[in-house]
Amino acid sequence: MKISICTVAPETFEGFLQGKVLQRAVRNGALSLELIDIRTFAGGSFRHLDDNTFGGGTGQVLRVDPVVKAIEAAKGGDPDAYVAALTPRGQVFSQKMARDLAELSHLVLVCGHYEGFDERIYHHVDGMISIGDFVLTGGELASQVITDAVVRLLPGVLKDEATQDESFETGLLEYPQYTQPADYHGDKVPEVLLSGNHAAIKAWRREQARLVTEKFRPDLLESDRKE
Repeated sequence: MKISICTVAPETFEGFLQGKVLQRAVRNGALSLELIDIRTFAGGSFRHLDDNTFGGGTGQVLRVDPVVKAIEAAKGGDPDAYVAALTPRGQVFSQKMARDLAELSHLVLVCGHYEGFDERIYHHVDGMISIGDFVLTGGELASQVITDAVVRLLPGVLKDEATQDESFETGLLEYPQYTQPADYHGDKVPEVLLSGNHAAIKAWRREQARLVTEKFRPDLLESDRKE
């Protein structure tokens, strides 16, 4: 899979690119990742990326011309490239969406910045994604969240079983997990987990996942009932 990220702040990815899972994905050939600096497509000696909004208002808006040029460079003529703008108006990112995106051969993420995008930029994307109902300085952090969630699902990056029973994969939060010591000042690991009875452990985990979801994210259960 190839992921191209169009950004005005490529320097913010320095630490992210050193992540072990990301590097493993690149090393084993599951991932090709590139940063497209939108600034290089801005004209003039000052690399004019943003401007005041027509009609007045506060803040600067990303200009359409350098962003569209960056998108075209990221696509590189690939007819299968899927371009997604990172914006509050987008569909809220989810584990299901991460799995859908992981099936793509080429994903292009376009990071907003300043006050947002010139509206005409949206005419050049295939979809829009939001990571939640809050505002960031730019889409760089959002692109890293999406990339991380997608890359760990690519074949050969993690063991298959490592991603099957996680939170949201089954519509529930993940069941409680424990490790050594089995007894921490009287706070003990549930006996069933020490029993060696795999059928009982599986049943316990299934029930605990439901209880944890009911306690912390009852909205997930409501959503499941509506479907």
